[in-house]
Amino acid sequence: QVQLVESGGGLVQAGGSLRLSCAPSGTISRINTMGWYRQAPGKQRELVATITSGGTTKYADSVKGRFTISRDNAKNTVYLQMNSLKPEDTAVYYCTASRIRLPDYWGQGTQVTVSS
Repeated sequence: QVQLVESGGGLVQAGGSLRLSCAPSGTISRINTMGWYRQAPGKQRELVATITSGGTTKYADSVKGRFTISRDNAKNTVYLQMNSLKPEDTAVYYCTASRIRLPDYWGQGTQVTVSS
């Protein structure tokens, strides 16, 4: 069973930066959209950003101008550059890969903690 593997989470002070990476543990194909979700304690999981194979990106309003999503289509790898981090960005971040609409693959999650 192929899974997505995230890395790059950690503890950072407010105003700092982190870069998350996500790659498949095996071969996956026909992936159109890759993205990042996050879930904070006591809150619902929310979509952070997505990117299509053609490079079209979408962002949650709360991260626009601070986060940048990018991908390597050949490797089905996706990245999330997070700048100007705020305590409210604290969450477990999950990457996803989709062929059509809903995610076909999920990562196990990586913890991001932003201290004030």
